[in-house]
Amino acid sequence: MKKVIVICGPTAVGKTKLSIELAKEFDGEIINADSTQIFRELDIGTAKVTEEEKEGIVHHLLDICSPLEDYTVYDYQKDCRYWIEDILKRGKTPILVGGTGLYIKAALYDYEFEEEKNQYSFEGKRDEELYQELLEKDPSTAIHPHNRKRIERALCYYYNHGKPMSTKKNAHLLYDAIFIGLTTNREILYERINKRVYKMLEDGLLEEAKRLYDLPIRSKAIMTPICYKELFDYFDAKISLEDAIELIQKRSRHYAKRQYTWFRNQLPMTWVEVDFQKFSNTVLEVKKKIEESKNING
Repeated sequence: MKKVIVICGPTAVGKTKLSIELAKEFDGEIINADSTQIFRELDIGTAKVTEEEKEGIVHHLLDICSPLEDYTVYDYQKDCRYWIEDILKRGKTPILVGGTGLYIKAALYDYEFEEEKNQYSFEGKRDEELYQELLEKDPSTAIHPHNRKRIERALCYYYNHGKPMSTKKNAHLLYDAIFIGLTTNREILYERINKRVYKMLEDGLLEEAKRLYDLPIRSKAIMTPICYKELFDYFDAKISLEDAIELIQKRSRHYAKRQYTWFRNQLPMTWVEVDFQKFSNTVLEVKKKIEESKNING
């Protein structure tokens, strides 16, 4: 049986590049594990892999939804498991790649997600209000007070099922999988994040955001990723373009920090330091870790 390879890590750390090399080496197909890249029309702002970068490697769960659709973790769990099973049946290696930890955990562990019957809106409520509301329903919650997205998800879960999300039992891994986490010095990562924002602007981020702004679309898919809402404020003349760029960089750095924390606490990671000067060294190190895990597990 082939092993499922999972490549995790913060934004801008090199996950896409590594995944392509591993797919070549292990006869793999890549499954997107980034919640923002599920949606069509969100390309530059979500750092979606380009056709050129794919190098002919098959990718799944990219561009499968309109930004007007509501795609849940429950939906991802079903779709990702379908592709894992399909790829394994064809004798190939499934490679999950992305920074959305909850998607990865939902797909690979025996999490029982019940379909949400009702959707709840929390517009008009401040983060502090929502967090206090969550504490009343789930005093044992480990969700950070400023992680609004997860707070809203936990409240939706409570109102749909009548019980706190923290009461869920610990899940068990369903697949033979290895979790590779890419890491680097914080200063290096933050510099890469800052530079990548400028590269996105060079590639047409402003035009992409303006096209969405003019439609207009204000769905969860559009307003969740870091970059579009900041540029919408610029288009509304609420902030300068310089301030919008700085805000995107700042929020991206904070997001990277949260990603590190989540992966370290939630998944059995094997961490690899990225060699950006000679990326082939990183690829060799990861291949070695994967081969070692195969030998250990027989």
